[in-house]
Amino acid sequence: MRNKFLGTRQQGFHPIRKLRIAFSGLRYAILNESSLVIEIILSALVLAGCFYYRQWLDFSIVLVASGLMLVTEMVNTAIEGICDFVEPGHNEKIGIIKDVASAAVGISILVWSITLLIEVIRLWQGVM
Repeated sequence: MRNKFLGTRQQGFHPIRKLRIAFSGLRYAILNESSLVIEIILSALVLAGCFYYRQWLDFSIVLVASGLMLVTEMVNTAIEGICDFVEPGHNEKIGIIKDVASAAVGISILVWSITLLIEVIRLWQGVM
């Protein structure tokens, strides 16, 4: 596969290698972001409840909200890592970049939390 930015070329397309790299990044994020583990566990519990009670639309909504939250968390981690690599010291512009990335995570966590709360209430009402 040709890298259009560097002009280098690797032989062939290797989907297994791509999956291995993706899981390596996910593993790194899980091991280094404790909040990510808690969010994954809470999402899994609500998803299991939706699956058990066959609430397929609710399952889909929670899955999308959880996926978006995980993506923003990992992109924020990557942005922070790049910023720290580029400028190890204090820099106001880097601080603004990190603040904006953190705000995106905050919004996604707010939407995710509201979605989970609504679904837990719906599941609880279905049990009673």
